[in-house]
Amino acid sequence: MEMFDVQAIEIRAPRASVFDFIRRPQNLPRWAEAFANADDTRALLRTPAGSVEIELRTVADADSGTIDWRMVFPDGNVALAQSRVTETSRDTSIYAFVLHAPPVPLEQLEGALAVQRETLRGELRALRALLET
Repeated sequence: MEMFDVQAIEIRAPRASVFDFIRRPQNLPRWAEAFANADDTRALLRTPAGSVEIELRTVADADSGTIDWRMVFPDGNVALAQSRVTETSRDTSIYAFVLHAPPVPLEQLEGALAVQRETLRGELRALRALLET
């Protein structure tokens, strides 16, 4: 059973501007559909069971291009996401995202990850559209 998915997308924009946009949690609602709002420490997520406020920690390193998130749910479950922005020799950026299986019961895991995988594809396309305008 898969416990993660890795996806990437090429964006016609400089690495620095792509990194700067993604590292700001306030921008998550603009491209990540589960986020109703977000700031440096909290976020409101839309879930199938309704909205839930979570603790949000964003760790970004400009030198390596990494942007990681740690999300703590009210029940104590933790969700992780890691990503990286790299430059190309074509004056574009590649944004790679590691999607971890959500903190759900084992019997729901495979279906939940499959749904999140499809959602992420759409989110990456939305991110590219925002950054290439």
